[in-house]
Amino acid sequence: MATNILMPALSPTMTEGNLARWLKKEGEAVKAGDVIAEIETDKATMEFEAVDEGILGKILVPDGTEGVKVNAPIGILVEEGEEVPADAGAAAPKPAPKPDAAPKQNSSAGGKPETGPGEQEPKAATAVENKAQPAANGAAGTTADAGDRVFASPLARRMAQQAGIDLSGIQGSGPNGRIVKADIEGAAGKPQSAKPQADAQAPAQAPGNAQAPAPAKAPAPAITAPHTAVPNSSMRKVIARRLSESKQTVPHFYVTMDIEIDALLKLRADLNARAPKDGPGAFKLSVNDLVIKAVARVLRQYPNVNATWTDDAIIQYHDVDISVAVSIPDGLITPIIRKADQKGLAAISGEMKDLAARAKSGKLKPEEFQGGGFSISNMGMFGVKDFSAIINPPQAGILAVSAGEQRPVVKDGALAIATVMTCTLSVDHRVVDGALAAEFIAAFKKVVEDPLSLML
Repeated sequence: MATNILMPALSPTMTEGNLARWLKKEGEAVKAGDVIAEIETDKATMEFEAVDEGILGKILVPDGTEGVKVNAPIGILVEEGEEVPADAGAAAPKPAPKPDAAPKQNSSAGGKPETGPGEQEPKAATAVENKAQPAANGAAGTTADAGDRVFASPLARRMAQQAGIDLSGIQGSGPNGRIVKADIEGAAGKPQSAKPQADAQAPAQAPGNAQAPAPAKAPAPAITAPHTAVPNSSMRKVIARRLSESKQTVPHFYVTMDIEIDALLKLRADLNARAPKDGPGAFKLSVNDLVIKAVARVLRQYPNVNATWTDDAIIQYHDVDISVAVSIPDGLITPIIRKADQKGLAAISGEMKDLAARAKSGKLKPEEFQGGGFSISNMGMFGVKDFSAIINPPQAGILAVSAGEQRPVVKDGALAIATVMTCTLSVDHRVVDGALAAEFIAAFKKVVEDPLSLML
């Protein structure tokens, strides 16, 4: 039976996306798990996987179409030998016009965009809508009553029937709670449980951002000078909204310290000199890799900084997941080093290089940049002497790392020369008080100035 392939929702707040390109052609066979298209969001190009099998009978939305609404049909999947229905494509969306510079109101004041750093959102999934399936087989179409029908893909139904699994006892992980192949495979191996940690961590999704009506749009200033108008991309709009929200709703507090890094630079040079130059064990450490490890060590000592504010409680994270700011052509993204305190320097270095490369090519998976409990922004490679970073909600802290430079210092009552970098810690004052912030950055300074402690 023909089914519509729908534009997927890559996050709870996503309303539209761009269909970058199809990876399957009309008439090609599709298996569950096949990547059939690429969808562009404001942060990355996501691979679009099929959850059903069949033949791609018709492409409704061509490559390069922008502004495709979530749940709009973009293609038709048919069974082998089945004709594409005559009315296929009647509900297909028309290509949206190029976005202008005016921001879209795509979420409430308390909502969060699908790509902002520090957020936790579901993985991309293909949405396939059952079209006019008979009620006798218990399938849920788009008009099914949730009370007595089960929302599942045809492939999932066949697998469940073969395995003797009752679909009514399974919690679907697909779009809109749809039961897909992976759910049946999981049910065959172990009992299904209710929705996992995503619900348990719900307080971290909206930290203290009260629902409020959207402010009235300010009129655009009258510009008479010769100029070029560069339309704001979706990413730039999200960055602007989230940073404005952060500065308006999060009480920022800053502490700064100068840190000598000569010992750290020596350790880095020694380790790189001993590292294999090629092969599976090869690595080349950067200063940023050692900074990530040092921050991870200190966050484990101060779990109350690795936290998020909510009106009911301060959420302290069990894992040390560090978001690291990476500059990309149209803005900024923060891929995450998960459990950084449990990883060695070589592992952190290799993972960071891979994440940064895929971030710049738009190939990160949602789980690779959504979440995190603390951020690092390093502008040392640009020669920046000092700066303060804006907190990534819902996180409570971000460390701004500047360039190391030779400066005069006083040692034992005499002038000397040392390589010094200035670091500024920005914290959410609702979570981290001044004394705690001072203790944290002092502990970070101690680790950096005694880097051999990172080897223990």
